[in-house]
Amino acid sequence: MSVPMIMRRLYASDYLIKEKDRKGELPSTKSAYTNFFKFAWPSMAESLLISLVGLVDTQMVSGLGSSAVTAVGVTNQPKFLFYAPLFALNVGVTAIVSRRKGQNDREGANRCLAQAILLVVVLGALLCGTAIAVAEPLIRFAGGSDAVIDEAVTYYRIIMVGMFFTALGLVINGSHRGTGKTQISMIANVTANLINCLFNYLLINGHLFFPALGVKGAAIATLIGNIVSCLISVYTVFFRKNSYLRIKFREIFRLDTKLLALIGNVASGAAVEQVFLRFGFFAYSILVNNLGDAAIATHTACMTIVTISFAVGDGLGIASSALVGQNLGKKRPDLSKLYGKVGQRIGIIVSVILVLLFTLGANFLVSIFVVEGDPNAEYMLSVGVILLYILAATSPAQISQVVYNGCLRGAGDTKFVALTSLVTIALIRPLTTYVLCYPLGLGLIGAWISLLIDQYLRLAFSSIRFIGGKWSKIVI
Repeated sequence: MSVPMIMRRLYASDYLIKEKDRKGELPSTKSAYTNFFKFAWPSMAESLLISLVGLVDTQMVSGLGSSAVTAVGVTNQPKFLFYAPLFALNVGVTAIVSRRKGQNDREGANRCLAQAILLVVVLGALLCGTAIAVAEPLIRFAGGSDAVIDEAVTYYRIIMVGMFFTALGLVINGSHRGTGKTQISMIANVTANLINCLFNYLLINGHLFFPALGVKGAAIATLIGNIVSCLISVYTVFFRKNSYLRIKFREIFRLDTKLLALIGNVASGAAVEQVFLRFGFFAYSILVNNLGDAAIATHTACMTIVTISFAVGDGLGIASSALVGQNLGKKRPDLSKLYGKVGQRIGIIVSVILVLLFTLGANFLVSIFVVEGDPNAEYMLSVGVILLYILAATSPAQISQVVYNGCLRGAGDTKFVALTSLVTIALIRPLTTYVLCYPLGLGLIGAWISLLIDQYLRLAFSSIRFIGGKWSKIVI
């Protein structure tokens, strides 16, 4: 079989969906990929630009030394612990809004958004207050040492104030994504992250008339960025004319118990998934943080680079989720499956590029975060390069599984995704991390090998579920 024929069988729309599964005419290969890309490129660009800004953000902090990177890095999992319920709500709202969009039920989509805003305002305020109150013991439990605890707690409390604003922006942007308006989220988040970078420059080391606040300055910059992003998102649904999603302030307080129950039902699977994710990631983080400050600094730097890979996968996953939900609403499960496969095929191409980036550019990427003369510099360079080689091997699985799981979430199959997270993240990843890091003595390298194992297991589970097709029969 010739190479062109192999590529056609792998990528052409008429080969991706069997004749017996078709419910109508399929778009041409060009139309399928063009339509998917219209959904995907804003989310991909958003995630990629945010990850690059995050890389610059961490690099700015690293200029203060590895202890500053450690102080910021040790707050990551405690932060996401409180974000978990908000992520779950966002998944539920996106799935429902995309289904209503496919059913041409604009009123239903707007009612869903209004109820979600009410939920997120109450939930965000409670989570924000709790996070601030328990900051110090939580960060100590996560592995924060006496050397960094004061800076870490200060940083954490400031950024968790921003969580309230982020929560509101998340649910609005998630709703827009469900309608296919992924560029709105891109504009809000990219603007916020650029502002974050600007205030990092002004506040970390002190420029122009601003004081040098160090790690505290980085936290304030993040908070300012969160507020800006929230204001942009709020404008799009309360004040922007001719928007598909447009609500009035009073509509937020019209309780719809039926709709709240539906949101809760769809979000419950995602909530369970988030519980397993946060447990697994927190356990993983503690095991890594107990390896010492040099390991924390190296891990934080390399995880910042990881976001480049995650960014691409997230963008494709968001597009897949929206297209799956909308086409199920139109009663075209064949098109939902087609776009899921299209997203995964694009992911394969992108992953090849990332493999080359992480292998050929490993030394340069790690060196960005290393300050000359830092006592941990040699460790960060030698170990960090190996971690990026492991990341190169992980990227193909990571991108594909995110696309498949995005399809399942878009269909409302959140309980299966939760079960997968229980097995791979909450159970297998912490266990393999402990064994590889400590009894086998591989240290931080062992922790990253366990990450690789986790990603390939998640790919196996999600691909089998997607191919099976049970997700296409779920009613929302």
